[in-house]
Amino acid sequence: NNEKSVPQLLIRDLKFEKPLAKLMFSPDQENHPSKAPVKYGELIVLGYNGSLPNGDRGRRKSRFALFKRPKANGVKPSTVHIACTPQAAKAISNKDQHSISYTLSRAQTVVVEYTHDSNTDMFQIGRSTESPIDFVVTDTVPGSQSNSDTQSVQSTISRFACRIICERNPPFTARIYAAGFDSSKNIFLGEKAAKWKTSDGQMDGLTTNGVLVMHPRNGFTEDSKPGVWREISVCGNVFSLRETRSAQQRGKMVENETNQLQDGSLIDLCGATLLWRTAEGLSRTPTVKHLEALRQEINAARPQCPVGFNTLAFPSMKRKDVVDEKQPWVYLNCGHVHGYHNWGNKEERDGKDRECPMCRSVGPYVPLWLGCEAGFYVDAGPPTHAFSPCGHVCSEKTTAYWSQIPLPHGTHTFHAACPFCAHQLAGEQGYIRLIFQGPLD
Repeated sequence: NNEKSVPQLLIRDLKFEKPLAKLMFSPDQENHPSKAPVKYGELIVLGYNGSLPNGDRGRRKSRFALFKRPKANGVKPSTVHIACTPQAAKAISNKDQHSISYTLSRAQTVVVEYTHDSNTDMFQIGRSTESPIDFVVTDTVPGSQSNSDTQSVQSTISRFACRIICERNPPFTARIYAAGFDSSKNIFLGEKAAKWKTSDGQMDGLTTNGVLVMHPRNGFTEDSKPGVWREISVCGNVFSLRETRSAQQRGKMVENETNQLQDGSLIDLCGATLLWRTAEGLSRTPTVKHLEALRQEINAARPQCPVGFNTLAFPSMKRKDVVDEKQPWVYLNCGHVHGYHNWGNKEERDGKDRECPMCRSVGPYVPLWLGCEAGFYVDAGPPTHAFSPCGHVCSEKTTAYWSQIPLPHGTHTFHAACPFCAHQLAGEQGYIRLIFQGPLD
């Protein structure tokens, strides 16, 4: 097992064919732009590697595309009513008109009516399956790739969590607002919700668990850096975070930032985090076709297990949760890739930690899985690195980016997680460079 005598193969040494560049672009670009509906962007739920564990169905799926609607359905604030009793407030909030009710006390409610806006389209996101919700989002259970029961948790996602308003004309700006309108076209902020009168006499407020947004610096590219998490109010104003998710006291208003989404913005709904990708950003992102070509390139190099000398191969993207007999496995402390074997399995180590036969370093030993959700990639680089401890493989820059992002967890903690399965990252960096062994012939 002398490491030096073995031909080591770093995936970046493979000569990737030039035509791969052609596969990089989204199929949208091949369509004639005049015929294709205008796409504003897509929302992708973190923690799913291309689809929900039980399959994507209807409005419940791992990614949701926002297209220009045949007819505008956006709304904008118009009349403000101050009602002395909740009954009067109910009478004002007409079922055919959108409105937001702010209950200040038992004796006073302010109702802000919203009127039709022919320049914008509105999309609503939340846990409710009622018809006003366009994209139904449930709590993400880390590692629930093949777990059939992800519904047992008490949800912290609001039924009508947030709404995104897109301009119908170029540059198709998308803005996010906390809370969505229910079936009676109302948003109701009860007595306990944080709310206030703004300096210009308007009302504003926060939802119970809040809607947090983080815009990356330098866009969503290989140079991206994490931004700062902020909270977005019902009227789309930007605030620093509260002490905990549902604290009564709002944070400070951040004057020089807006609720405008940009490519790579993260939206946290307290139970699920969504990545916003603009149509333009997606056109520069690798496609599933490109990732499939990279998978075939690795397999064509015939990496071998240094112990069994059997050839390893990444399983096809469709079989992304069944361990295959040719599946590569990795020692997470050193990055040496093997096939599955029982070498170094010391019983006293409770079966979790194993000793690498190449370098004797001891650590977890896990199967490797390709990251199939192309929207999470910041570049089109080869799959040379894996997240630790889950073993999801993608490009070096993609692992480096996600390992720096503090994702909200629970009501007041943050930690970095794998975007493909939502597992909290471990180890010094949260990811490791893979060292394959080339064929001996």
